[in-house]
Amino acid sequence: MAQLFKVPDDTPLVGSVAFGLIDRGTNVIQVRPSSSCPLSCVFCSTDAGPCSRRRRAEYTVGLDHIMEWFRAMTAMKGNGIEAHIDTVGDPFTYPQLADLVQGLADTEGVSTISLQTHGVLMDEANASELADAGLDRINLSIDSTDPEQARFLSGTPGYDLLKVIRTAKYVCSETGMDLLVAPVWVHPLNDGELGKLVRLAKDIGAGRRWPMMGIQKCEFHPHGRRMKDMKQVSWYEFYRRMKEIGDSEGANLVLKPSDFGIKPANALAVPYRQGEKVRVRVIGPGWLRGESLAVTRDGQRAVTVVGGELDQDADVRVRLLRTKDNILIGRPA
Repeated sequence: MAQLFKVPDDTPLVGSVAFGLIDRGTNVIQVRPSSSCPLSCVFCSTDAGPCSRRRRAEYTVGLDHIMEWFRAMTAMKGNGIEAHIDTVGDPFTYPQLADLVQGLADTEGVSTISLQTHGVLMDEANASELADAGLDRINLSIDSTDPEQARFLSGTPGYDLLKVIRTAKYVCSETGMDLLVAPVWVHPLNDGELGKLVRLAKDIGAGRRWPMMGIQKCEFHPHGRRMKDMKQVSWYEFYRRMKEIGDSEGANLVLKPSDFGIKPANALAVPYRQGEKVRVRVIGPGWLRGESLAVTRDGQRAVTVVGGELDQDADVRVRLLRTKDNILIGRPA
């Protein structure tokens, strides 16, 4: 079982893909306060949940800590910002989720707050609480309209699809929040469900301000989870199929960033170059087995060190394998 690790309050919240903030050069800031997930989806690209074989640690970040870094980033990026809470697990595992939404809503420059979830921990009470705190949109991943298949895809015998749908209808009819249905197309396991899911999104009442449907392409990742029956489709085939289903169901399934108001914005500078050697100090366990969590000696970024599990407080020099989008991965040099 993965260790629950509270990220120290002096840790930079830029650099890790598993927690903190990610800026990809647009007006969207990805907010990741926790990494835990209650599901073990058979297609999970991050190997999340109780059945994970690769995760070494689950991270959680203090509310004041993440808000301090978020305010600094928004001050740099300007107005019209979307704060998108999209963890490598499920945001509803974060115990202060409503307080986080409230803090994001109160931040100057923020115009939209959205959240990505499979909805298993969502109910009418916490949905209402989030709406009152300022949440604008829930991107809800429902991967099948069939309860048995949905349980199978979730890798969780207790997954209750009908409860998730009831809560989704409540969100649309009672809270004032918008909802986007965001299934993952797991070819060929749920091929026959895509059109049904479009019709479900219409029935739920999704898509009042933003698109009602955003089908995601299942991607295979080296550290992800997949079954032998799963096949990966090309992007050409994905968009061809989206247009075909969209034309059949009277829905736009070929989405663009502009459909969500996403546009280029000031990007946080990347202080290092790929291939550069930097000194780091290990501060905790890595997210995955064989990794360690470290901080650069100048205190600017968190770094995931691969290639072995290092001792706490070890001082090492690493060569940076990745620096894109300020996500830093290094190997001891």
